[in-house]
Amino acid sequence: MNKLIKNIALIVVGLILLNVLSQTVYKRFDLTTDQRYTLNPSALAILDKADAPIVIDVFLEGEAFPSEFRKLQLETRQLLEEFKAYNNNISFSFINPIENDATRDQTIQQLNDRGLTPMQLNVKENGKSSQAVIFPWALASFNNTTVKIPLVKNTIGATQQQLVTNSVQQLEYAFADGISKLVNPKRRKIAVLKGNGQLENKYIADYVKSIRDYYFIAPFTLDSVANQAENTLKKLQEYDLIISAKPTEAFTEKEKFVLDQYTMNGGKSLWLLEQVAMDKDSLYNDLGKNVAIPMDLKLTDFFFKYGVRINPLIVSSMYSAPITLASGEGSDSQFQSYPWTYSPLAKGNTKHPIVNNLDFLKFDFANPMDVLKSSTKKTILLQSAPLSKLEGTPREISLDMVNDQLDPKSFNKGPQTLAVLLEGTFTSVYNNRVKPVNLPNTKNESVPTKMVVISDGDIIKNEVGRTGPEELGFDKYTGQTFGNKEFLINVANYLLDDTGLINIRSKEIAVAFLNPEKISAEKTKWQLLNILLPLVLLGVFGFAFNYLRKKKYAK
Repeated sequence: MNKLIKNIALIVVGLILLNVLSQTVYKRFDLTTDQRYTLNPSALAILDKADAPIVIDVFLEGEAFPSEFRKLQLETRQLLEEFKAYNNNISFSFINPIENDATRDQTIQQLNDRGLTPMQLNVKENGKSSQAVIFPWALASFNNTTVKIPLVKNTIGATQQQLVTNSVQQLEYAFADGISKLVNPKRRKIAVLKGNGQLENKYIADYVKSIRDYYFIAPFTLDSVANQAENTLKKLQEYDLIISAKPTEAFTEKEKFVLDQYTMNGGKSLWLLEQVAMDKDSLYNDLGKNVAIPMDLKLTDFFFKYGVRINPLIVSSMYSAPITLASGEGSDSQFQSYPWTYSPLAKGNTKHPIVNNLDFLKFDFANPMDVLKSSTKKTILLQSAPLSKLEGTPREISLDMVNDQLDPKSFNKGPQTLAVLLEGTFTSVYNNRVKPVNLPNTKNESVPTKMVVISDGDIIKNEVGRTGPEELGFDKYTGQTFGNKEFLINVANYLLDDTGLINIRSKEIAVAFLNPEKISAEKTKWQLLNILLPLVLLGVFGFAFNYLRKKKYAK
């Protein structure tokens, strides 16, 4: 009896010690091969700043979810549980916004007004097809501020399984990015250059609106360089990033020198340039045609020194976005899409976080780029499809070309470079050259900095409808959304990101799915197997146990 009491006492003391230890020592183990539940250090740094409750409402809830999206629902829940385990200020709930049939239409309209657009899905269960509407969004609220978080990563031509796979890979980034908007005050400043024929505000409105959540944005003109170059440079250096969107007027040597010294002092820049004067809108005239001519912005030597060159040629590709034209007159007019090789689709050719898991981007009359030797590190971000060709200028472009028969053999120039990232130490364009203006403390070599050069200005251009600017990358005629906006947001975040948030995009997660056709065909077999096999095994075990027991004690 004393021995029994002693053992019980040891067990009780051991349990108490174990509970005390579990309260002081916290550790979770991720045994998955792709480490999907191990949070990125950048995400953890963002969660550390949540010093007040963050409430997250996830709309992935409902009974008619397809099996693929139930996988997304589960992964979202598990990710948020990791967030909550790391920081108790994180709380979340899953809500079915259209559960009440009486208020269903009103709720859908309210969510649409907030920018939470629904998805209509085909549900195939037990060999039957049906339609389901879901809202793949979450809302995160912190200190009376709310941000929306997209949970589905759209990809052109992707199946529902591919959509879910891409979405699961981006979940951590999507939530970390949303929480970052809540807990990180805006600090960085972006200057949108004006004065050299850049795009009007209404054509870059959607992009500016998107990055305004992260940064302060203001227009900046270089007109004062001619008389006040030093003062202009000082004001320009107050900004962390400059964006020049499709300039059409040449830069003066003084302007180039100020921009060069901005780079030498660590300023970052995003250039969206064209060396050919041609715009799709210029074709919508009575003749339906126009002439593409070379355009000299006087920037060739500028970028040549940094390591890239934009050529005055037009990239034409077999893999391109269609053009939609109207036929007929008045009420009889109809819109029809035609192949249009001058709108090449481009995709990232690296695992770089800017382009990783990114949808195709749409270009219009893009120019090919050469990567040259220089002091900077070059990363090709975007290229056209291998079936591409180059067309010289001047050249007449006509809408009647949609009727031309395409010969794949003529598209033999391979993929063409359309966007390049430059990083590292830049050598001044005016090194060993006469300076166009005297500036104090000029530098011939920069501190480490970054620059992105894109050989098309239309990549940032949104359409303008009757109600104002439309979403960047959205084609209202085909219903497709291209990756233009996401790419450009990634570029700005990468150029200015000092938390490493953009690196979360490089995370690769393997999502396994069951074969729905095989499930439907073999459903009965597996149901019988799961029900009968345990009973058979239990019967065999019982028979064998009784037999051995009788045999043992019969002796």
